[in-house]
Amino acid sequence: MERINVFFEKLKNYSFWERLFSWRLIKELSDSTLKEVKEIEERLSDLEKKLVDETSKNKILSSEINSLEKQIFIQEKSLIKEYQREVAQVSQVKKDLDAERGRIQDSKLKEKEEEFEKLKHQWSSHETYVEQKIKMICQTHLVDYIEEVPFKGKPDNTINICDEYIIFDAKSPANNDLTNFPKYIRRETDNLKKYASQESVRKEVFLVVPSNTIEHISQLTYNLGDYKVYVVTIDSLEPIILSLKKIEEYEFAEQLSPEERENICRVIGRFAHTTKRKIQIDQFFANQFIELLVKCKNDLPKDLLESVIEFEKAEKLNPPSERRSKQILTKELKSKNESINAEAQVRQISIPESFEDVKNLE
Repeated sequence: MERINVFFEKLKNYSFWERLFSWRLIKELSDSTLKEVKEIEERLSDLEKKLVDETSKNKILSSEINSLEKQIFIQEKSLIKEYQREVAQVSQVKKDLDAERGRIQDSKLKEKEEEFEKLKHQWSSHETYVEQKIKMICQTHLVDYIEEVPFKGKPDNTINICDEYIIFDAKSPANNDLTNFPKYIRRETDNLKKYASQESVRKEVFLVVPSNTIEHISQLTYNLGDYKVYVVTIDSLEPIILSLKKIEEYEFAEQLSPEERENICRVIGRFAHTTKRKIQIDQFFANQFIELLVKCKNDLPKDLLESVIEFEKAEKLNPPSERRSKQILTKELKSKNESINAEAQVRQISIPESFEDVKNLE
């Protein structure tokens, strides 16, 4: 383009004579300009082709863009629907969880209410239950239960052992808040002085509380100078009364003849010796067993020891369980012992008949 501009500028400024005498130069410039014009035309043609191609490509791209936009729109609608469906599901799950949480809370609240009602019923009937329990124990073990005491006041329960009146007062919480129950018990220990200060009343008084409250009471024994107060549960009533009943046995011992006392002392002495000797033998064998276990661990090859440990884990000993209501009969023990002795004889195993025989075996 620069050459064309130069050509036209020169041509425009030439005079007639310059045009006449410079025709050759003008022709050269014209040819050069024409060549450049052709080049420009070719370039324009190429550009037009490219423009057509680009326009075609743009149309194709535009069509593809429109198609993609439609697909995106369709996918967006599908995704929105899926999102709305999932949101609805999550909302439903949340509602279900809230409903289940509410049901569980209601259930727990109901359980707590039922448990509290049960506790209230238990505590309200505690005094009656304690009375029934003590009467049953007294009837079983031949202890006098006093319905009407011959002294001032009216304790919940009174028994008589060796002309001494022993008082068992039932105490239970007023509500489910057990934080004040220990303070209430402490106040009641002071009120028991009205009983303990009277003649022929034992200076040890018992406050019977429900079993499920004992863990909230840190102090179970109160030494109040002239008398003592013990806080106990219903479960401990029988052993307490039986231990108190031993007083009668000591009183009865004074009425025994010298020969009867000697026989009793002989039996107790033999029992004490037998017990100590049994403990001594058990300790001896326990030491032997421990030494044997240590020896197994130290002397056995590792692979054998591992196998032994596996067999040990598989073993389980289940000694006979003891039931409170079932008495261990001497007759059954003797029968079982005879059966063991008979089996030992069959297997030619020597059974010692006395402790001296045990010493000889050692």
